[in-house]
Amino acid sequence: MSSISYLRSHVSNLNTMILDILTPDKTAFSGEILSVTVPGKSGSFQIWENHAAIISTLENGLVEIRLKDKTQELFNIKGGVVEVLKNKVVLLVLLADDIVG
Repeated sequence: MSSISYLRSHVSNLNTMILDILTPDKTAFSGEILSVTVPGKSGSFQIWENHAAIISTLENGLVEIRLKDKTQELFNIKGGVVEVLKNKVVLLVLLADDIVG
């Protein structure tokens, strides 16, 4: 575990950001999160609070959401784009299936 991951996992007063996962048919997820990992074209990457503004294309794959209660939610997505701006993350994807664990 990296020192940043360790620190984030042991600090109780973390700031959150808003995540929306949108498909042409529905809002698959909308809520406050601590972080999200997305399948980028060049590999998966993680987004935390105060991330730099970015727009990136996404591959088919797994989206891992770390909720503010530190639980995890998973979605299997089919392609799309991600936009990050001022602690708001929007995933526009063709398909998003919630993986119930």
